[in-house]
Amino acid sequence: MSQFSFLQAEFAEVHEHAVKAESLALSDPRSACFYARLALEVMVKWMYRHDRALRSPYETTLSALIHEPTFRKLVGDALVAKGKVVKGLGNAAVHESKPVAPARAITAVRELFHISYWLVRTYAKGAKPAATVAFSADALPHTTQVEASTLGKLKEIAKRFEEAARERDRAEQLRLKSDGDRLKLETEIRRLQDEIAKIKKANQAIPDGHDYNEAQTRDAFIDLLLAEAGWTFTRPGHDTECPISGMPNATGEGFVDYVLWGDDGRPLGLVEAKRTRRDAREGQRQAELYADALERQFGQRPIIFYSNGYEHWIWDDRRYPPRPIQGFLKKDELELAIQRRATRKPLAPEDINSKIVERYYQTRAIRRVAEAFEKDNLRKALLVMATGSGKTRTVIALSDLLMRANWARRILFLADRVALVNQASNAFKAFLPQASPVNLVTDKAAHGRVYVSTYPTMMGLIDETKSGVRRFGPGHFDLIVIDEAHRSVYRKYKAIFDYFDSLLVGLTATPKDEVDRDTYALFDLERRYTQKLVTPDQAAA
Repeated sequence: MSQFSFLQAEFAEVHEHAVKAESLALSDPRSACFYARLALEVMVKWMYRHDRALRSPYETTLSALIHEPTFRKLVGDALVAKGKVVKGLGNAAVHESKPVAPARAITAVRELFHISYWLVRTYAKGAKPAATVAFSADALPHTTQVEASTLGKLKEIAKRFEEAARERDRAEQLRLKSDGDRLKLETEIRRLQDEIAKIKKANQAIPDGHDYNEAQTRDAFIDLLLAEAGWTFTRPGHDTECPISGMPNATGEGFVDYVLWGDDGRPLGLVEAKRTRRDAREGQRQAELYADALERQFGQRPIIFYSNGYEHWIWDDRRYPPRPIQGFLKKDELELAIQRRATRKPLAPEDINSKIVERYYQTRAIRRVAEAFEKDNLRKALLVMATGSGKTRTVIALSDLLMRANWARRILFLADRVALVNQASNAFKAFLPQASPVNLVTDKAAHGRVYVSTYPTMMGLIDETKSGVRRFGPGHFDLIVIDEAHRSVYRKYKAIFDYFDSLLVGLTATPKDEVDRDTYALFDLERRYTQKLVTPDQAAA
């Protein structure tokens, strides 16, 4: 009997995909990961259709759905982490040609099992599985002969699934064309949602005693994020559970969960993993002691990461206090961060290129942003400049300054319209051609030091991987510039700024201070401390 049999009565479509994933885990791991992800997507979209507590996000991709704040609030961070593991393993299986290890398929099916249990426990009208039910890798079927699905075949299945979902949406829209049908359908939807709400409330009143194996999820998710940053661990006792000496305890010894080594054999970073139910920040002091010990042994202080599996923190304690991060840095990004400890130049003595900006208020704006980054140790700045005052040229000159002083290697300029992207791209090419500006709207595969993009284009590229490694990891950009920062950067595209770990500069002539559209709050500012930069003519007026 399938370990997912509890899904069949009320969630037949989820059950169908889950059973396929289970049956193929040992014989065709690639397909198993794919079907686990498909089951998750069907499950999550069912929740959005039936649970009125969930608010539809900016788009209907699985990534957007599971990151939506109302979804996180409903299921909890631990189940969100499980969803990310299933999604990540499924995406890698479909898009990467390298073989998929059975261990990855087992992980995907195991995490899907726990999410499925939660689904039935929360929404099922009928019988629920016992809280003691547990996933067993030993119970997975050992199929002796199976034709492994090719990448092309899986992509075709995924394409058909997406087309079927779109067709269902189109059919529903057609039903809404007449007033009578619309009223009838809306009444039926409300009736179903009322029924689901009552069932959910009754089910949630019963304590959940199921063991969701959060420690396994933590390890799987951390491993997945490290793999997406290009880290592989093949030497237990060296890259993982690395023994160190000189710790302030009875034995003087300790074990670092993960050490991220450079090519020269010195540590670039370390990861301290805490139990999932505990605050990730509880690992801060322990990680600091590990960094001390590694620095004494190797003469180089590593960048510190600590995590509980779904909350991650980065701490370069020579430069900044700890801050949340969405993943881990790649090897070259860690190397650059450590190199900058010695090679980063002070910004104040550096000249501002007068061929890019000529007006005194532009220079003043650049100096104030540089002072905020260097003297105040801030990571965000908002420039409020009137229309026609040269905002784009100001940030181009700022970019030039940061690049020459080794504060920024790669820069991202974001705008909400293609016309603004094209305009900014042309401006960067005219004033900063040595940075090889790339317009991601027209050329998504190009490489340079300055990238210009719309928000939707960048949202689509964030999940892009090659050989399992993200093209744009959290540490890819050193500076992000937001044009027209008063528009489109709140609920819809704020995920971009949460994802990237970079300096952030906003440009606007008309900042908002509404409750759900607060430009000042986005940049951690209080309104009374901001000053509007105007042109001399406006000042005189």
